[in-house]
Amino acid sequence: MASRDDELYSEIGRILFESAPENAQIILLDAELSPEDDHAKFLYDYVDTKGVKTWFLPGTPATDSLLLERLVELRKYFVANNLTNGKPAWHGCLVTVDLEKMKINLDYRYD
Repeated sequence: MASRDDELYSEIGRILFESAPENAQIILLDAELSPEDDHAKFLYDYVDTKGVKTWFLPGTPATDSLLLERLVELRKYFVANNLTNGKPAWHGCLVTVDLEKMKINLDYRYD
């Protein structure tokens, strides 16, 4: 049985996959969450089949809401399970989804 953080990673990857352009090979999301968990700044990029990096906007505003919900839940999971290594909770992250390898990676930013 997958842990909740694994489920959240999978959901974040699925949301990004469904919102990315068809020719995307790698999807990048730079996310900055508010301390209050009520809003975020998202920058979307993708790398296409020719290796060219380009920004994009998801087709629906619901994408931002869904990602905010999942990322806030993930951050709360980190705090509740003492996964911050004694640091304050992370405030942002760079999400990389490699569609060829079907892998997701999150690089967290801490203050």
